[in-house]
Parts: sequence; structure tokens; C-alpha cells
Amino acid sequence: MTSSKPNTPRPVPPPQGGNNRPANAYARFIPREELDNFAAWTPDTFGGGLGGLPPGVVVNPPAAQAPVAPPPPAPPPPPAPTLEELMLASRKQAIDARQNGYQEGYRDGLEALEAAKRQFAQQISAQMAQVVAEFQDQLGGLETRMADSLVQTALKLARQVVRSEIEQRPDCVVQVAQQAVAAVMVTARHLVLRLHPEDVALVEMGASDTLRTRDVMVIADPQLARGGCIVESDLGRVDARIESRWAQAAAVFAVPLAWQGGAAAIAEPLESPEPETDA
Repeated sequence: MTSSKPNTPRPVPPPQGGNNRPANAYARFIPREELDNFAAWTPDTFGGGLGGLPPGVVVNPPAAQAPVAPPPPAPPPPPAPTLEELMLASRKQAIDARQNGYQEGYRDGLEALEAAKRQFAQQISAQMAQVVAEFQDQLGGLETRMADSLVQTALKLARQVVRSEIEQRPDCVVQVAQQAVAAVMVTARHLVLRLHPEDVALVEMGASDTLRTRDVMVIADPQLARGGCIVESDLGRVDARIESRWAQAAAVFAVPLAWQGGAAAIAEPLESPEPETDA
């Protein structure tokens, strides 16, 4: 702030301090006569306006500012796609969609294939287990039939061997007669030995001591087969026929193979070799 003429302030004595305190050098009023070239402050002072300054007050103008460059022009809008570009974009979308659909279908197909494999494996396992069980049952039945057939064959062979032995060694009936008589209790009386007519002479000659000791009467019975006999007494009867003894041997193997007839013949009911007591 400048003035048109210099002005020297008039000396004014400082006021006297009161209450025994020194007076402040700046604690005084400035008379209006000492003030020159001043102006009241207004908001326009900082805004650059000159309307509020008194005459004679010169304010330095603001420094010149650099020119502001104009904003760049807006870019032009993109050109509209051509028909060929639209067709290419549509074709690309179709190819992408087809590829995605193929991948999804392939994945779903693999999952369905794995599920079908598992289901097929389960079905095959169940069928194989059933087949194995049926095979075991059939094998067990076959083994049983083979065992029965083997026993029947063995019994047929044994029957044939016994028949041949009786034909070649007819004196075997002597031992059979002695065992039958010995099976009768000692207290029994009226013993009768029935034999085949061709075996009577053999037994009388080979078991004469036994027959004489037990006072046994020998009777020829043409209904009996060779190699067997029947002992009768007052206490019971001992059946030592070859048919009965063979039926007992076949019963051990649970095969009803009779002494006479084919393989299908049924053995006669067994009779105990122990003497029977009359009621």
C-alpha cells in the first residue's frame, strides 16, 4: 500500500499504568489524525475487485497466466459392423457353442459309461456267484451219485466173487453151518439144520462132531440155495442163508442190492442171526 505524501507520526506519551503495574507500550488508541491512506477490509479485496478500494490506492495486477489448452476432441464412434463381420462372429459363437456342447456331452457320456460298467460288473458278479453256487450243488450231487454208483459196482463185484467162491469151494458151507449151530443157545433143544441137498453130505462129513454134540438133525431143503442154511430150535431160529447174509452186508453200504436179480432188485428184510424166543 502506498501514499501520496510522507507523514511522520506525532509522538504521543504512553498512558500511565495503574495499580502499580507498568503500562504497555502498545496498549493505546491511535488517533484518526495519525492514520492516513487506509481502507476498510471487504470480501472483494481478496477476490480481485477494485470497487472497494479508496481513491489513490493502487493494487498490482495479477501476473499473466499461461493460456489453457483446449480439451482434445472426443473420439469418433466405432463404425458399425458389416454383414461379413456379423456372420463371422455368429459362426465363431456357433463353433464355440458346438465345442462346449461336445465337451459336456463327452464328459456326460464318460460318466454314463462308467456307471454302466459298474452296473454290468455287479450283474456279472451276481450271475457268476449264482453259477458257482449251482455248480457246487451239481458237483455235490454228482459226487454223491458217483459214490453210490461206485458202491453198487463194488457190491456187484463182491457178489460175483462170493458166487464164484461158493461154486469153486462148496465146502465153505461147513463153516457156515458150524457158526449157525453155535449161535443157538446151549439150552435149546430139538435143533434142526436145513441145507441144500447137495450140501448135506459136505456138512455131515465136515461138522460131524458139532452135529453129534448138539444132537442136530440135518434135513435137506431144496428151496435153500447152496452155501446157506437155517437152524431151528425150540427157542428160535437162526437164518444163515446166503441171501440174508448178503442183505446184511449190502445194508452196511445203504445199497438195496439183492443176492438174486439185477441191480434194481431190492434186498429182502433182514433177520437177526440171534436165536428168536417163542412167546
